[in-house]
Amino acid sequence: MDIMLVLLTIGIFTGFFVQTITGFAGALIALPFLLFVMPLPDAIGYLSIFYMISTPFHVYKEWKYIDKSLLKKLAVSSFFGLSIGIVVLAYGQPIFLKKALGIFIILFVLHSLKAKKEIQLFSKMKFFFGFLGGFFSGVFSTGGPLYLVIVKNETADVKTLRATMFGVLGLITLMRIPVLAFEGILTVNQLYNSLYVLPFFILALVLGKKVYLKLNDILLKRIMLGLLFLSGIVLLIKN
Repeated sequence: MDIMLVLLTIGIFTGFFVQTITGFAGALIALPFLLFVMPLPDAIGYLSIFYMISTPFHVYKEWKYIDKSLLKKLAVSSFFGLSIGIVVLAYGQPIFLKKALGIFIILFVLHSLKAKKEIQLFSKMKFFFGFLGGFFSGVFSTGGPLYLVIVKNETADVKTLRATMFGVLGLITLMRIPVLAFEGILTVNQLYNSLYVLPFFILALVLGKKVYLKLNDILLKRIMLGLLFLSGIVLLIKN
């Protein structure tokens, strides 16, 4: 197994282990490993393959907790944002957008730590956040934190929060796969290499679920905010 497959395996395992526990951050954890050995479009292609595999599993398991109404509201705007984001991914990668997203996420986490109430303005901006989430999912595969911002504001229960994140990111994956294939970013060779990683990916899902069941709601919320803050730092400092 060459170094590309080794780092691909480590990235996918760690990313989807965390994703299974929290409902988001899989791409943010996996991307640093993948980008050591491949360009960003190839990394997005691999991540999309494994999101596609994990989506039916997570959505089936968490269906009763998913906020279907919120999911529908985010769907249309996410599609438009995703389509534009993938075009930008194919023809250019504006790093300043990633840094701006990092700053926003850090400020949101700091506000969440000291504020007792959610930010009511966000509730009126579902379309805008859906668009931005789709855009950043397309261009950097980092739309999860933006979706977490709006879903956290709209859901009080941590199980609903986690499950709805699975639903939103699953929806994005279903939209992203055909667009990536059309743009030539998703290739047959990526599908072939993914077969080597598949056993480790399945292990990540199983172990992640076991860890999640041992966490209480307060600790899980803290982990989510911690990962959200870390993702903001990474987006801010990494080119």
